[in-house]
Amino acid sequence: MAQFTRLQVIDQMQKTGLVPLFYHPDILIAKQVLQACYEGGARLLEFTHRGDFAHEVFRDLIIFAQEQLPEMILGVGSITDAACASDYIKNGANFVVTPVFREDIAIVCNRRKVLWSPGCGTLTEIAIAEERGAEIVKLFPGSVYGPEFVKAIKGPQPWTNIMPTGGVTTAPDNLKSWFDAGVSCVGMGSKLISKEIIEKKDFGTLKTTVNEVLKCIQKLK
Repeated sequence: MAQFTRLQVIDQMQKTGLVPLFYHPDILIAKQVLQACYEGGARLLEFTHRGDFAHEVFRDLIIFAQEQLPEMILGVGSITDAACASDYIKNGANFVVTPVFREDIAIVCNRRKVLWSPGCGTLTEIAIAEERGAEIVKLFPGSVYGPEFVKAIKGPQPWTNIMPTGGVTTAPDNLKSWFDAGVSCVGMGSKLISKEIIEKKDFGTLKTTVNEVLKCIQKLK
């Protein structure tokens, strides 16, 4: 069962402006990544469902977070059907992110009052998602749409909360372009938690980078 309400989750997304995301099959590495992000100041993290037995890694990871990182809001991403969403919700997911808009996932998450962020690519999709209760929509891949698309959406729908994923980097100029356009927060994967950091187990660098990104975002908000 989720520890945090969907209102607490969206509040933290808007407050910190950053949702790191990653997947790794090794629970020991996953714990180190989570802890480095936490110590760097992140209070949200999306564990992406991208490998066999990923839900088992997530279960151990969320128990670790509850015991050692009490303010960390751990959610799941890359969810493509309601059954998968249900599995993660049963294992304590505090939010669910999807690459596409799926009404069956909306129903499951809304029933349990778990925040869900659907991947949307048009104003019509965004409007329908909001009618189904989405507090924040995922713009994916962000590199295809870009900040100008966000500006266009915020014109007729200034109330819409947007989180681009893909195309977001740690560079201050890149972050500025997104937040100037009006995003509520950004999702950042390999540009933040790089393959090199994982291979070298350089979690000190990850902690520092997360902290620098968060400071940059606060200056932009």
